[in-house]
Amino acid sequence: IVFAHYGPVWRQQRKFSHSTLRHFGLGKLSLEPKIIEEFRYVKEEIQKHGEAPFNPFPIVNNAVSNIICSLCFGRRFDYTNSEFKKMLNFMSRALEICLNTQLLLVNICSWLYYLPFGPFKELRQIEKDLTIFLKKIIKDHRESLDVENPQDFIDMYLLHVEEEKKNNSNSGFDEDYLFYIIGDLFIAGTDTTTNSLLWCLLYMSLHPNIQEKVHEEIARVIGAERAPSLTDKARMPYTEATIMEVQRLSTVVPLSIPHMTSEKTGEDPAIWEKPNDFYPDRFLDDQGQLLKKETFIPFGIGKRVCMGEQLAKMELFLMFVSLMQSFTVLQEGPAVSVNQ
Repeated sequence: IVFAHYGPVWRQQRKFSHSTLRHFGLGKLSLEPKIIEEFRYVKEEIQKHGEAPFNPFPIVNNAVSNIICSLCFGRRFDYTNSEFKKMLNFMSRALEICLNTQLLLVNICSWLYYLPFGPFKELRQIEKDLTIFLKKIIKDHRESLDVENPQDFIDMYLLHVEEEKKNNSNSGFDEDYLFYIIGDLFIAGTDTTTNSLLWCLLYMSLHPNIQEKVHEEIARVIGAERAPSLTDKARMPYTEATIMEVQRLSTVVPLSIPHMTSEKTGEDPAIWEKPNDFYPDRFLDDQGQLLKKETFIPFGIGKRVCMGEQLAKMELFLMFVSLMQSFTVLQEGPAVSVNQ
């Protein structure tokens, strides 16, 4: 559903995936408790470091991945779970390899994929390992499937496969496609949101005055004890504008086809005043209320618009606000500019 060719099968798979994810809370308040619960584990992990500097990537990545796990697998994993750690390592390494210049040549000469050495060989092995892991999960779901009470995305897909077998002999729904969809959901839904949250933390450390304003708004609207809710968004325009400014300036997609835009987009001085400055107020009107700018399109537009837009917005707001409610982010060592 991310990289597949546009056509009838792609449309069917995307439509089913989107409606099923919405059924399990995508863009709805029913998913909110799972995100807040996951933050409790994030908070515990961060507090273990005290005031010492540390790399937040593995903690944030675990949390975001667990949200996808709850939607796809119907459960979360403990951060120390060996299978969970193995799966995340496989996916992380696969993305690293795909950024290799040699791998990009596979798009031109597909036979290179089968070379018995270098990144080609390693990528094939990772794909085999991921296949074994995900096929086992699918098998477990098939064996425990309750037709009257599907628990997650895999259950719903398996039920739909059986329904299609009865009514449509040319159906594009099968367990092989399910495997690829799960991979897409993890790769597209984990790295992008993780990177967005990490950029948020970086910009807060680089701009303590803005971080202080975010802290003040959180304290005024939510307080120190209550967990944030999506219903708070309307009363927190500055925090929302800060997240939007991070999205405008940062690049969170881990890889793409080699290309460039013919015109400047997120940093066009004709659209954005002082485009290289981190300035959340550009998204606020004179009364401090949030402005909706048509030129701000972090999730894309058209038929390929990001299917996980609503989930990403939920995670970004709830996780970022929870982090800012509980912690102050500081730079390690002397202050540096964002350009450095």
